Amino acid sequence: MFFKYSGYDNFGKKISGKIEANDITTVKQKLKQKKIIYETLSEDQKDIFELFKLEKRYKIPALQLASVSKDLSIYLNAGISLPNSIKLINERYKTDKKMNPFFESIVTLLNEGKNFYTALESQNNVLIPEFYLQSIKVSEDGGILKDVLLELSNYLIKEHKLKKQISQSMTYPVFIIVVSIFMVSFMLSFIVPKITNIFIQNGQELPPITTIVISAGNFMGEHFLSIAILFAMFIFAFGVALKQLDEFRYNFHNFLLKIPFIGNIIELNELSRFAYMNAILLKSGVPVVQGFKMSSNTLGNDVLKKLFSEASQKVVEGERLSKILDTSKIYKIDIAFIQAIAIGEETSQLTSVLENLAELYSSKNSDKLGSFLTLLEPMLMLIVGGVIGFIVIAMLLPIFSMSIGG
Repeated sequence: MFFKYSGYDNFGKKISGKIEANDITTVKQKLKQKKIIYETLSEDQKDIFELFKLEKRYKIPALQLASVSKDLSIYLNAGISLPNSIKLINERYKTDKKMNPFFESIVTLLNEGKNFYTALESQNNVLIPEFYLQSIKVSEDGGILKDVLLELSNYLIKEHKLKKQISQSMTYPVFIIVVSIFMVSFMLSFIVPKITNIFIQNGQELPPITTIVISAGNFMGEHFLSIAILFAMFIFAFGVALKQLDEFRYNFHNFLLKIPFIGNIIELNELSRFAYMNAILLKSGVPVVQGFKMSSNTLGNDVLKKLFSEASQKVVEGERLSKILDTSKIYKIDIAFIQAIAIGEETSQLTSVLENLAELYSSKNSDKLGSFLTLLEPMLMLIVGGVIGFIVIAMLLPIFSMSIGG
């Protein structure tokens, strides 16, 4: 989300602007780092025109960011300074119109005395994930930058493989759905009206299901273009709302979690991600509270993100994460996850417990996803066959009646 502020910079000049962050506490930290004294600070409410603004910065692919992170870790381990390491990486991107300016701006900011986190956050060429930025910030403060960069590289590669697996698995079902929609639309818009003319000419009394199909065919034939345009507009508006309207996105994510089987797959994926990222951060020396907060920023579901974000704030007050998650009214996550966290807290083995949880939930998620996709294909075929079969039977019934009557 975005926050708008007004105040004074370190030269005493009055300024105002907007800043992106997950909560107001993070905004205050960012303003402090930029040496801005704010007078007013509030969440920015988007107007209708801002909903359609496109992000100008280049969204770096996960594999590319993973490659850069790994190379940077290797160079730093070899004793090469951070600016020189980035210069070496930039040699491969000299002809890249998006990445070359990014690396050059980073080097410039580093040479001006800024740290790596500030340089990444200040540049306007590439959009860097918030969890990545926060990981860099903490690792710099703890002097473990090269180790965290390598862990981040492995994490990004793992995330990419999971997304690729889901994408490839969904290709065939999506293809079936799209073809089916066009097939049924074509039959109702063009085939059914032509057969209907035969029945009209014979003045034959039609069965109820034939009347229903003919009415649907007439409607589709008369309004086919309008329906197509409205459908496209709905998809576009839904996408914009999902991206820009926080409350709409939260409610939609909450709805997804309540869908049988699908909600469970989403939950397993998010818990695996949270556990994996937390394990990386804790293993790298990041304090538990910061680890919980940063790991919540990696989650894609807003409901679970809110759950863990609020939990991390209560951990600061001395409460145990397992107890907070168990009593939270936002969402009830898998009790086995909570019990495992409780064991890790009691035995001071939270890092190893989180690593095991990440592997366990990742494996369970893959199995459930495979089962879901295995069931989805025959279900889709059955539904499509049923709809087309219904249309065919509705058209054949009057023809059989004509034959018998004749």
